[in-house]
Amino acid sequence: MTLQFYNTLTRQKEIFKPIEPGKVKIYSCGPTVYSHPHIGNFRSFLVADLLKRFLVFKGFKVTHIMNITDVGHLIDDADEGADKLEEQAKKQKKEPLEIAKFYADSFFAASKLLNIIPADRYPKATEHIDEMIEMVKILIDKSYAYAVNGNVYYDVTKFKNYGQLSGNTIEDLNAGARIGINPEKKNPQDFALWKHDEKHLQQWASPWGKGFPGWHIECSAMSSKYLGDEFDIHTGGEDNIFPHHECEIAQSEAASGKKFVHYWLHARFLLFDGEKMSKSKGNLYTIDELIEKGFRKNAVRYALISSHYKQNYNFTFDGLRAAEQAIDKIQQCVFRLTDLAGNAPQGEISEQSQSLVNTCLADFDEALSDDLNISKALAVLFDFIREANKADGINIAEAKLFLKTIEKIDSVLGILETKKEDVPEEIIALAEKRKQARADKDWARADSARDEIAAKGWILEDIPAGGYRIKRREDTP
Repeated sequence: MTLQFYNTLTRQKEIFKPIEPGKVKIYSCGPTVYSHPHIGNFRSFLVADLLKRFLVFKGFKVTHIMNITDVGHLIDDADEGADKLEEQAKKQKKEPLEIAKFYADSFFAASKLLNIIPADRYPKATEHIDEMIEMVKILIDKSYAYAVNGNVYYDVTKFKNYGQLSGNTIEDLNAGARIGINPEKKNPQDFALWKHDEKHLQQWASPWGKGFPGWHIECSAMSSKYLGDEFDIHTGGEDNIFPHHECEIAQSEAASGKKFVHYWLHARFLLFDGEKMSKSKGNLYTIDELIEKGFRKNAVRYALISSHYKQNYNFTFDGLRAAEQAIDKIQQCVFRLTDLAGNAPQGEISEQSQSLVNTCLADFDEALSDDLNISKALAVLFDFIREANKADGINIAEAKLFLKTIEKIDSVLGILETKKEDVPEEIIALAEKRKQARADKDWARADSARDEIAAKGWILEDIPAGGYRIKRREDTP
């Protein structure tokens, strides 16, 4: 299937052609580790995960880098205000790197709950200061940047394509700028590559004196180190388009003389109950908070990937419940097929069954090849589930084929529970007790055994042919 993505840079859908055949290099803007990541943050991280999984499904070898911002991200994008991480450090009376580690660990723990495949590397800004300084030196030598009083600024007028990603022009930006806000800058839109601030808690020596890097130079320096001066795909949230990604392009292309990124994919904002998410509204839910409310982690993942990344998604608790029901439909089909794969008669795969599988995989591929059309891809999966459930008299080979098909699709979606639990002997004994009670039609004894299993933190699910599945409850430690 022809693979196409909507490229923010060109504002149109384009056929994807990797720089190197069979290989794809991706850079994703990761978290600024000054607070617990919330569901709004994770929408863009999950888009990157879905993209990566699908590229692997298509047979590509993917190299994925996601940065960790632990210095330099100021409260105001216009090079003003305090460093977000340092503000948190002062509030908690801790060292900045102590804060960074705590919230980075929170990010990794939440990513694991959402079944996000780890990036190949998570470079930290504080560990790549030398690379940033070297890039700033190059930009000064090429007259794209200038130093003033220990600060270094990028001269946006020197880069003719500034504004190509966001559609902003320097003239329009200047018209709305607060003229005179920083007399050191040649132009109001010039942005900081290196900052001098004696009060800043994290400082490094540089040719321009002690200071710290600007937020934008961090991603340019780290992406070039691990992916080269030119790579395939850059992902992030739409809030990163300007100024962050616009500035990345200006820095990187001026420094290397090469095209920086070929395809830019940006996820739209997440809404909650139709409203913009914010601290003041109290709707910046973390993954842990949703699990504490009783929602399953895979349902959170399903909900966050189930809408096209180019559309604003309205996240609701009702939507989470619907996600749980959708996953249950798939999981029940898996349980039924697993049971048949062990108990059905032997036989060969019929042309009808093979055709059903071939059509499903082809349609799934076609849907996601069209700019990650997840709604259509999920519709394909549920069509297959419906047909698989209707298929009577299938044999072991066909049941295994259907199972393998769902597993292959889930290698992209990542929503099914695949880990086998080590179920305690006492829970198995209770399950067998209930099974015998059901066979004896002693419903009171069967219900009692099920309640006891639930009280101990496990869920018993019945499957065809009198069997059962046991899994740990999500809210059980």
